[in-house]
Amino acid sequence: MNILTEKFNTPYHSAPFNLIKNEDYLPAFKELIQKSEAEIEAIVNNPETPTFENVIEALAYSGEQLDVVSNIFFNLNSAETSDEIQQIAQEVSPILTEYSSKISQNEALFNKIKKVYDEKEKYNLNEEQEMLLNETYKGFVRSGALLNEEDKEKLKKISMDLSLKSLQFGQNVLASTNAYFKHIINTEDLAGIPEAIIDQYVEEAKERNLEGWVVTLQYPSYIPFMTYAENRELRKELALANGKKSFDGGEFDNQNLIKELLNLKQQKAELLGYKNYADFVLEERMAKSPVKVFDFLNELLTKAKPYADKEIGELKSLAKADGIEEMQGYDHAFYAEKLRKAKFDLNDEELKPYFPLHQVQDAVFGLAGELFGLTFEERNDIPKYHEDVKVYEVKENGNYKSLLYVDYFPRKGKRAGAWMTSYKNQYKRNGENSRPHISIVCNFSKPTKDTPSLLTFQEVTTLFHEFGHALHGMMADTQYPTLSGTSVKWDFVELPSQFLENFCYEPEFLKTFAKHYKTGEVLPDEKIEKIEQSKNFMEGYQTLRQLGFGLLDMNYHTKVAELEHESVKEFEDKYTKATTLYPSNAETAMSPSFSHIFQGGYSAGYYSYKWAEVLDADAFQYFKENGIFNPEIAAKYKVLLSSGGTKDPMELYKSFRGSEPKVESLLKRAFG
Repeated sequence: MNILTEKFNTPYHSAPFNLIKNEDYLPAFKELIQKSEAEIEAIVNNPETPTFENVIEALAYSGEQLDVVSNIFFNLNSAETSDEIQQIAQEVSPILTEYSSKISQNEALFNKIKKVYDEKEKYNLNEEQEMLLNETYKGFVRSGALLNEEDKEKLKKISMDLSLKSLQFGQNVLASTNAYFKHIINTEDLAGIPEAIIDQYVEEAKERNLEGWVVTLQYPSYIPFMTYAENRELRKELALANGKKSFDGGEFDNQNLIKELLNLKQQKAELLGYKNYADFVLEERMAKSPVKVFDFLNELLTKAKPYADKEIGELKSLAKADGIEEMQGYDHAFYAEKLRKAKFDLNDEELKPYFPLHQVQDAVFGLAGELFGLTFEERNDIPKYHEDVKVYEVKENGNYKSLLYVDYFPRKGKRAGAWMTSYKNQYKRNGENSRPHISIVCNFSKPTKDTPSLLTFQEVTTLFHEFGHALHGMMADTQYPTLSGTSVKWDFVELPSQFLENFCYEPEFLKTFAKHYKTGEVLPDEKIEKIEQSKNFMEGYQTLRQLGFGLLDMNYHTKVAELEHESVKEFEDKYTKATTLYPSNAETAMSPSFSHIFQGGYSAGYYSYKWAEVLDADAFQYFKENGIFNPEIAAKYKVLLSSGGTKDPMELYKSFRGSEPKVESLLKRAFG
């Protein structure tokens, strides 16, 4: 018996992590693909006249168990991977790609879909059904359903190559990150670094059976070192190591892989009748076209650049006072922290005791209760994939709403960063509202034997960000799984996450949870005021950094031909020049570890972060004008969250706000 192919005998049919063995995956995928293909065949061979119900709906509900197992496997490949799981991923990815190509290029199935699509007027569909029909038809066309047989085969091979190479990209970045660590044996090399961070470095050394201290390229280790270490040479060494991730010509180098991935995407776009991959992607986004995205990014660049230049000028003055004539990128965090302390007398380490992880989590749970009537109850009887993970049953007005998994601490088998994901989608069928299973994964500092996990203020906002995504998943209330939760246009998906971050800066809310973990003292008013004042600290620099990523992404996906005679480094330098505020270093490049666009789903979509900032600034302004806990506006926002992808996002936004979002809302928040 294979646990993955049976109905899970667990609370709410949650993933039976404690019973899954690695050897279960491959046979389960093969069996469930066969089962799903049989469901497709049943649709194709149904002798009845094609209808919305027996074609479009039947297809939307097919492959449910395969989706669940795919979610389990690929989520673990990000959060709890191993050499064995990575090897299985290499075997499974092409099988899944072939399966999905087989469906999307099934001519008989597409003919039935097309018939229903062409005759949709006669079905009297509601808004969600019409969206499902349109998205299904478009999805098939965009997957090559209208191509001839030869081109279908080409597309299938391209898709398979893309899936394997993007997987390899991520594995290389993880391996490259894990391959480096700095072993420190002299106490003086730790000058400037707060005690709590030093304790963390001691723990890291112990884990490696070393004396002294160890700094790694994992962000909770790397960022504090770059922020506080007075030893400039060591900061330089760490920054070079970080900038060389998958860019050192070694075993885990990604430069050729980048060119291969971009060429494959270009081939795919041309095969489907598009000029380039960005045109193909943006047809299905709020932005609609590369021209609109470039205009949007460049408008923000023009407005933000003077602020960024002024900010860097202030940092350079500080550095000059220390005898540094030419400031470098690896000096930025150190002098930004110095300036922040001088301006606001505020640093992460003095704030951290007020933000123990459990209090921040309680606060975000409480906010979800205040706005949407949700409660969270820890469950110890639901299987977990690692002892660090906690599972909560989420209820709304006493009724089961969702499961929420939280996984907060770094470990070797976990990729860097923070993300929200799901193990099971929400949908309604046969009178049952099947609820979602959502997960938040972060990389916060682990508790030590003396202190709980204490968060920097930035990590506080990170938790709120990911919880915003989680709310989008948990509040889902749609008919079909493919339109549920975060299944929305990509440049709309960051609205709920970025929106929730705004609450972290509201004094009345901050006071409810920012309390010293030892004394219970509430964060003093002057510090709260400084957090508010510092909200836009280095906003120009941060904006240019994000715009640099967005412009680089758009150029990669519109100008791939240039890479035939340019290196990745040359291309990157050329298209980030307008947003670069420090000298470029020949030994480093960020593209080879730019996982968002080469492994994740942000290809030709990185601009979405800034696009969504306009939405979130505008949305939160609406709350601010009427009270941040206003129940009527919260109820309207809940409709936006629960609607998933059932409506055009701009229409959904206008229903909530009463008008389209204004870029001025973002500029006002950022620069006053």
